[in-house]
Amino acid sequence: MSVNEESIKPGPPASPAKAASGFNLMGYVEAVLKFLSSVRFGVTLLVILVILSMIGMLIIQQNVDGFDSYYASLTPAERTVYGALGLFDIYHAWYYNLLLLVLSLNIVLASIERFPSAWSYIRNPKKTATAEWLKQQQVSSEYVISGTNTESVIDKLRGVFDRRGFTPEVTETTTKSYAVDESGKKDFSRTIESKQAVLFGERGKYNRLGAYIVHVTLLTLFLGHAVALMTGFDADVRMIPGDASDQIEMIRFELDKRERFAVQLPFTVTCTDVQQKLIDPSGAIDVTNTLDWRTQIRIDDPEYGTTIADVSMNNPFHYRGFRFFQAQTVPIGNAREIKIQAVPVDGGEPQTVDIMRLGSTTLADGTVIEYDQFLPDFTFNQNGEPDTRSGEYNNPAAVLSVTPPGGERQRVFAFGSTVPDNIPISAPKAGYKWRLNEFEKAPFAHILSIKYDPYNGAFIAWYFGGVGLMAALVYVFFFSHRRIWANVEEQADGTVKVILGGHTNRNHKAFEDIFNKVDAEAAHGLGQEKQGKISPE
Repeated sequence: MSVNEESIKPGPPASPAKAASGFNLMGYVEAVLKFLSSVRFGVTLLVILVILSMIGMLIIQQNVDGFDSYYASLTPAERTVYGALGLFDIYHAWYYNLLLLVLSLNIVLASIERFPSAWSYIRNPKKTATAEWLKQQQVSSEYVISGTNTESVIDKLRGVFDRRGFTPEVTETTTKSYAVDESGKKDFSRTIESKQAVLFGERGKYNRLGAYIVHVTLLTLFLGHAVALMTGFDADVRMIPGDASDQIEMIRFELDKRERFAVQLPFTVTCTDVQQKLIDPSGAIDVTNTLDWRTQIRIDDPEYGTTIADVSMNNPFHYRGFRFFQAQTVPIGNAREIKIQAVPVDGGEPQTVDIMRLGSTTLADGTVIEYDQFLPDFTFNQNGEPDTRSGEYNNPAAVLSVTPPGGERQRVFAFGSTVPDNIPISAPKAGYKWRLNEFEKAPFAHILSIKYDPYNGAFIAWYFGGVGLMAALVYVFFFSHRRIWANVEEQADGTVKVILGGHTNRNHKAFEDIFNKVDAEAAHGLGQEKQGKISPE
């Protein structure tokens, strides 16, 4: 038989289906699964996803305020291309969600493929190590000790490992070798027994699972996003004190077109108060002068009764799958509380009362004062009716309804500035001269964003997925799995040889510092001269 003939070995018989068609289904399935589970493919998908997300940040999305003017500023070609590619609503585009789905599949398959090897580091750690293997580790060191035995050396090394947090496990073995005669040949009639022990200690072994914790949090983030997208909706509602509604107005976006439609709520929402906490109470009610916005609402639910809630910037309110957030304000000046001075016309003592917005109070003589309206920049409109020229506090005035005892209800204007008494609108009424002494600035209305998420998808995504992802990344990159071995072997000349070696999966510099401390303490405890560090060959 020739050499070529000897090198050819018959393979397993091909199945009839494969022989007939030449198609190996299982081979193609394995190749596809291997591709889908590859790290390169997953990283590529993640990079594409990040790029698309950045595009969504750079291009104003159609459900964001200011989209109308942005869309109008684009050229017809840009509108056509961006619209065809779905860039105006990229987070809801089919390809964006497909990427999330495929990336999730990649994460699951990669975890299934690689998890067993990572788990083996935890369940079956390497507790034994030869001298040659230890010399090839990231860091290692060697000692030769005389006048002692392996048991004493092991006890001292055990104490060093314990003090440094590497709880040691000891594996002892006995090896046999043959004696050597004067000529250098082995004497098979004489055997020599030598004792060998390996101390093994580790810290942070569960860091090997850090990548899989990241995988779980990423999947949680994706799942929460999908649940919130499929089952929930967003809407804005204007909150004016005194207004109540059991409906919210939804907006369906289609590029520059917005279709509005009402959605029925299972309860009634009433705005009872709006407040803007200002840094400088005498300043403007703009964002730069604001500490917080607060909206008080009352929910009347036929099933669960009445609930009073405050919604502020850092304190959203959750109720039956609905979450209420502060969105923006209607920056027209108003007053949350006013201080009115009533000076009797007959010369009696002036009275000062505080009235909350839409509230009322009573003077000592029984006169009832109701706070109806606030005009920040008082003027008369074309019809001769009181109005405001702007939303600024240029000429503030409070509109009151005053009912004296046994008298008729009258409309009264209280001005913050001095107005001559001979002007009819500021003339005394109901027996008093009225003046607006002070007021607490507040906007005309707040706009709350209402997000309906019956299965708490967004909560799962951002709190469990988002916060969990950040914690997992910290655990992965700032902690590591550190392992140290000590090979203790009794030599033929009665000395004991010790080789220390260590390994970590990341943060090598920090581990080298820890190993140096273990090394120095071991040398001091053994009381022997150290041979020095060994660099891997």
